[in-house]
Amino acid sequence: MNVVIWARVSSREQREGYSIDAQLRATRDRATKNGWTAVREFVVAESAKRGAERLAFNEMFRWVRANARKDKIQAILSHKLDRVCRNMRDAVRLQELEDDCGVQLSFVENQFSPGAAGALSFNVMAAVAQYYSDNLRTEVLKGMDEKVRQGWPTGHAPFGYVNVDDRDEPVKPHPEKAKVVTRIFELYATGDWTFERLSDYLASEGLTYQPSQPRFNRTTLAYILNNRFYVGELVRNGRTYPGKYKVFIDRTVFDACQDVLQGRNRRTGHPTLMFSGGLLRCAFCGRAVTGEVICRELAAGGVNAHAYYKCPNNNRAPNHPNVRWREADLDAAITEDLQSLRMPTPEIAEWFREAIRSAFADVTVGERIRKQALAKRQAELRAMLDRLLNGFLSGAIDEPIFKAKSDELKNELSRVEADLESAAVYDPEAGTLAVRVFDFSQNLAECWHGSNSVQKREILNCVSSNRLVSDVNLALTKRKPFDFIAERPFFKDGRGDWTKFEPLRQALAAFSQPFLAPPAPYLLAAGRFALPQSA
Repeated sequence: MNVVIWARVSSREQREGYSIDAQLRATRDRATKNGWTAVREFVVAESAKRGAERLAFNEMFRWVRANARKDKIQAILSHKLDRVCRNMRDAVRLQELEDDCGVQLSFVENQFSPGAAGALSFNVMAAVAQYYSDNLRTEVLKGMDEKVRQGWPTGHAPFGYVNVDDRDEPVKPHPEKAKVVTRIFELYATGDWTFERLSDYLASEGLTYQPSQPRFNRTTLAYILNNRFYVGELVRNGRTYPGKYKVFIDRTVFDACQDVLQGRNRRTGHPTLMFSGGLLRCAFCGRAVTGEVICRELAAGGVNAHAYYKCPNNNRAPNHPNVRWREADLDAAITEDLQSLRMPTPEIAEWFREAIRSAFADVTVGERIRKQALAKRQAELRAMLDRLLNGFLSGAIDEPIFKAKSDELKNELSRVEADLESAAVYDPEAGTLAVRVFDFSQNLAECWHGSNSVQKREILNCVSSNRLVSDVNLALTKRKPFDFIAERPFFKDGRGDWTKFEPLRQALAAFSQPFLAPPAPYLLAAGRFALPQSA
């Protein structure tokens, strides 16, 4: 008699020792003992979970149906019923195969007598097999849900992490790949990179994704940059759980990347127009300033080209003047504004630089300042949430606006509370970064003149959060702590003596606050721009 041998094992059962080899040995011995000839063997390692297409089973079923008469196949031989039939649908299909083609089922360990009693036994065991499969699925899902609730991911860790055989910490940052992920986030957070350019740059640095796909393509980069796993959030079944694994991406950097991905931070415009692409906005209507290159032929031959920037609004209000600047005039206005951050004398700059070093040398003071700032913000956010709720209950605020603003405030409050919990962890490099940023502010004009167009855009993004131009003026809304350096509140008006200043602790608290939390991307970029100081 000709038979087809079927052996199947799931990955879970394989780990538990229920091997394919054991099944094949038992079925071959049974065929040899009975004098049967195995026409073909189907060996499968798969999971017969609900909804999954059991490709190998379907292939076997079609092949037996097509070759049953030609090869005179009379039986499908398997180790046990639940190896070939894990649900009632499979049982019905195999019974139809017996009715249509005369191919019976034969098992090493299960035997069914002919007649109604044997059919009843078969159906009962098939139902038990389906119950086992369904119950196993339920238990596996329950275990996965509990693992996520405990703060650990299920399955393979994403790129940058590695699964380890450690019950207390099953997922850890990969020593090399974590640096690649950090590099991707830091670069993309600047807003000056497209996926294609970023992919080319990573390849030029020799950074690879995986052996089968060395290059970071668009899909891979989008998945990494959108994955909230990197900021300690596990998303399962529409709910978010806090992770317990080590996080190496700052939330400020992650949020900056989300702004770029969602279009809230424009990328670089035309490469020959330094101030285009949304870098500047009209002070009257808020439109993004656009650029153009105008070429004029010279009488002596050749072409004279000038770049101009203007407000593109064609439906201006009556009080909206014509906003149009030459690139050279814009460059000069920016240089003058950046020059205003320089301290009046080198002695004053050195005095404040030493004050920064002294303040950050006292770690306890730095931690206390940071905690005070976070606690103040926490109280402010809670008060804002209370006022928002009162406004909603009184009917002054619509439900959509209430929900949107409430979610925004709750997200910020959760970040502040998380920062408060980790406030005891002080970065000793914060003082070094603060000094480098101060040095950067004192050398901005020189740094500006020595930079190309891409670097100049990055400098403006480091120093300012908003840039408005009118028909006659340029106004930069400076980021912290550059606003503090420009205003210099630690000098007393009209005294002329720079050694007489407001209490140093208050002045340094205002300057140091941005460095006591995880530094924003623009501060890290400013630190890289810092020029070395001469002795």
